[in-house]
Amino acid sequence: KQKTAYELMPSLVGSEMCIRDRVGVLALQGAFARHLQVLGGLGAATTEVRTTADLLEVDALVLPGGESTTMSMLLDSSGLHDAVADRITNGMPVLGTCAGMILLARHVADGRPDQRSFAAIEIDVLRNGYGRQVDSFEADLEVTGLDKPFHGVFIRAPVVEWVGDGVEVLGTVDGRPVLCRQGAVVVASFHPEMSGDGRIHRRFLDTAFAA
Repeated sequence: KQKTAYELMPSLVGSEMCIRDRVGVLALQGAFARHLQVLGGLGAATTEVRTTADLLEVDALVLPGGESTTMSMLLDSSGLHDAVADRITNGMPVLGTCAGMILLARHVADGRPDQRSFAAIEIDVLRNGYGRQVDSFEADLEVTGLDKPFHGVFIRAPVVEWVGDGVEVLGTVDGRPVLCRQGAVVVASFHPEMSGDGRIHRRFLDTAFAA
């Protein structure tokens, strides 16, 4: 089997690809700056998405880590929630990390009653399932399609409690899914932007903008 571009290239964030499409990073709250840095280092054109006008400029979207309930409220107050939901429904590729995974999940077990998710991937999650800030940890992950382990940084990470039949589990920790994909939607319970390794982002770009 012939390897794809992200499998053949080194893991350094600074390794560039020729990306003509534009990637947005939701910039209402959370760790969006690190995602922009990694994507830019890979040669992607990026946009900070704060308004519906910003969203119209992008071809793919990253939902970063942060505080999922706050991000949910800001998505509503900014008018972005329905616009993002519509784009996802129409096939826009999206990567959600940590809080972004929670926002994309089908069901959030301990979410606020007024918290809305996009239900874009058939997983059920438990917020902060791995514990509080003091329970943060790091682990080397075996990821499907990557020839070397990926160093995952887990900070108040959600736990995936259920995975639908249409979801591909790409990485696990202690038997629990931590990296999943369904169609154009990719979610991670960890923070790939904090690893110094651009392969998860490169894989997302490779898939999102395949010719």
